[in-house]
Amino acid sequence: MTLAAFPPPAPAQPTASGVCATARIRAARAGSATVLPVLAGDGPFDLRRGRPHGDQARVCILGVMSAPLGGDRLRIEATVENDAHLHLTTAAATIALRGSTAEHATYDVHLRLAERASLHWLPQPLISAARSNLRQSCTIDLAPTARLLLREEVVLGRAGEPPGRLVTRLTVHRDGRPLLDQQTMYGPGAPGWDGPAILASHRAIGQILIIDPALDRQPLHARLFGDDPATGQAVLTPLTGPAILITALAPDTLHLRRLLDAAHPIP
Repeated sequence: MTLAAFPPPAPAQPTASGVCATARIRAARAGSATVLPVLAGDGPFDLRRGRPHGDQARVCILGVMSAPLGGDRLRIEATVENDAHLHLTTAAATIALRGSTAEHATYDVHLRLAERASLHWLPQPLISAARSNLRQSCTIDLAPTARLLLREEVVLGRAGEPPGRLVTRLTVHRDGRPLLDQQTMYGPGAPGWDGPAILASHRAIGQILIIDPALDRQPLHARLFGDDPATGQAVLTPLTGPAILITALAPDTLHLRRLLDAAHPIP
């Protein structure tokens, strides 16, 4: 897999109804360590280097302004080059808000992993606040020997309020071939999202995606976590990849995290 270096980002530019901003991260191998030759953010993105963990570089994304608001166009791009290892997280929950316009906001994450690279993408929860309108996507391209751990949590509405409109899409390609492509819709205008066939009374959704060549040698089997549907349940589903997808529903973040931690603790 050939990976091109990212150019330095231009300063965040306001649009007619929002802000356009991009965070760019590139991790590369240097001897026995992973270094970060590109670490640049603008607009609401402030990127901080963390203390390395072995040969894994660590980056935390801080939000320095309210975002995403209606009309915002936000993007995160991260490339992990051959033999490099990156742990990427956010400092706090991301709250989607309506802002001064009813126009939707976009929040796009693009992750690229080269041969023998590994990435942990572990953001804090996304909260869909009342009257917000967000389209979020995560697009991932992996080389055949790359490893990925992705964990995401979504909360529909703050305490005592309904959620906004939220559309999320996760698209994964491994070795140039589709591995997973899923889209979900919640909130006003999304058919049946709060019905018994989808979320019922639950308002916290989470998932863990693990892609690792080792799963070819030690495959996992489908498994259900959680004894009481009222307090949430999670299901582990093997994927052709080699990969597994863990999906969880719960009434709140406390129960959601217990389910996800039971299925796969955060390293």
